[in-house]
Amino acid sequence: MAKKIIQVMDTSYRDGFQSVFGARVLMDDFLPTIQSAVDAGIRHFEMGGGARFQSLFFYLNENAFEMMDKFRAIVGDGINLQTLARGVNYVGLDTGSREIIDLHAQLFKKHGISTIRNFDALNDVRNLEYSAKAIKNAGLKHEMTVTVMDLPPGCTGAHDAAFYEKTLRSFLDGGIPYDSVVFKDASGTANPQKVHETIKMARKLLGKDMEIRYHTHETAGIGLACYLAAIEADVDGIDLDREPVSGGTAHTDILVMAHALRGREYALGNDLGEELKLDKVLESEMILKEALKDYFIPPEATQVSAVIQYSPMPGGALTANTQMMRDNNSLDKFPAVIAEMREVVEKGGYGTSVTPVSQFYFQQAYNNVLLGKWKKIADGYGRMVLGYFGKTPVEPDKEIVALAAEQLKLQPTTENAVDIADRDEKKSSKWARSQLQKENLPITDENVFIVLACGAKGISYLKGDMVAHVRRNSDVAVSDGKPHEYTVNVAGNNYFVTVADGKIASLAAAAAPAVAAAPVAVATPSAAAAPAAGGYTLLAPMPGTISKLLVKVGQSVKEGQAVLQMEAMKMENEIVTEKSGAITAILVTEGQSVATGHPLITVG
Repeated sequence: MAKKIIQVMDTSYRDGFQSVFGARVLMDDFLPTIQSAVDAGIRHFEMGGGARFQSLFFYLNENAFEMMDKFRAIVGDGINLQTLARGVNYVGLDTGSREIIDLHAQLFKKHGISTIRNFDALNDVRNLEYSAKAIKNAGLKHEMTVTVMDLPPGCTGAHDAAFYEKTLRSFLDGGIPYDSVVFKDASGTANPQKVHETIKMARKLLGKDMEIRYHTHETAGIGLACYLAAIEADVDGIDLDREPVSGGTAHTDILVMAHALRGREYALGNDLGEELKLDKVLESEMILKEALKDYFIPPEATQVSAVIQYSPMPGGALTANTQMMRDNNSLDKFPAVIAEMREVVEKGGYGTSVTPVSQFYFQQAYNNVLLGKWKKIADGYGRMVLGYFGKTPVEPDKEIVALAAEQLKLQPTTENAVDIADRDEKKSSKWARSQLQKENLPITDENVFIVLACGAKGISYLKGDMVAHVRRNSDVAVSDGKPHEYTVNVAGNNYFVTVADGKIASLAAAAAPAVAAAPVAVATPSAAAAPAAGGYTLLAPMPGTISKLLVKVGQSVKEGQAVLQMEAMKMENEIVTEKSGAITAILVTEGQSVATGHPLITVG
């Protein structure tokens, strides 16, 4: 009896890179490895979109459109190249206008993409209506997505099989055009029984001929079990990775999954009905591992996390956030932030923990830990509970909604998110063209989209001002050539690390209790910069990077006026004055990283 082929999409080059390396992998390092995967029989790749759009401009000084072109040139025609889109959030963190959403689909088609997997973190049908039509109108296949997770234990009201049936029916009743359906669990927290029930439900509702896929991560340790449950419920395809970007925060490894199916009536394969060549898969894993051997793999990327079921955090966001916390010298706060997420999820209305909602959850939990519970409502989280990203699965906590309205100076809304975006001048191609013209940059559709999706950083990239920031093991090399020992704190656990010849020579868990990292030295203002009598100095409320200065020395400012923007955990925070006065000194520069309490600006 012939085995049923379970079609594999290789997610190594998008979600795998994002989950392990925070999406920071250079083209020249991974492009030579692609042919080996094709030789193994893989004909379906997730290779862009999601964080693997902005990250190329923000951190790699590379053009995502160029990457798509080169990927397509390697695999040739007939291979399904897929990207990830966030509904009306396309490949950004904010809602796009209809003009942006159209341009996204048209440009991705132009640059070799076959299919766009399209999701809304709130499972709000309104957020898929226009984006789905834009994808289909551009001549692309549309993979309609239901986003999945488990609620923290003890929480009820959404995210069970009945909820997913209601969601799927709303998509079908809404007339959304689609070519396939996927249930996407970015946090890897959905339990196997629920997965089985959900796929069974979908098969009954969609019929035997509709392609149904399942996606999960290994973060909570149950990814393989969930894939087996989905396969037994008659799923058509699953998403898998190759070493070194498999397991942990990433997805189940292709070879591990193949081993789990031995002796059963299933086999991993492709759309031609061919089984994957597992010996060639092994060879491709060795090639990929060799190509990425110098990239730093954070310990948390390879571990199963027992607490993720209580505080769902996507694999693709977890390592990106911990790496940013490393950069900001606040990694010792990670256990507290993850613990705080449970309450943030519950009070936020149970939106699925996937970008951008997962980032809203993390930013709010981060604020609660560093600044005090609910003292500062993160902009994205606040706008979500107020309805500016769509309708949450359940009503958010009323007190939190009131706090958000007060702090953000916004009223709750039920208006369609894309209608709100259409009124925003800065989400129009006309505005983007004006910015390009101002900087004497070429006005092309690609450049317009880069500005709209990446903002000021997009302009900086196009001007040639960005610098690649890739985390390599060789970056910790020391000049004297001698071994050096370090104690590294990761998620509250100490590790003894020996570095020799620019490489990690040994890594061992420390037996001693975790000790907080030594405080970063904080610069203090010079005597000349001291505020006049009755004046004051604004201090950084959290670790971050100065992204934009909004005032000049000598300028008069009013109470509550924004004087600079500070980026922390992908969030732009405006620092405002405490009372009116004149700027007497600016103590930081754009691009500078600062610790909590660092003096920023003095007002006299």
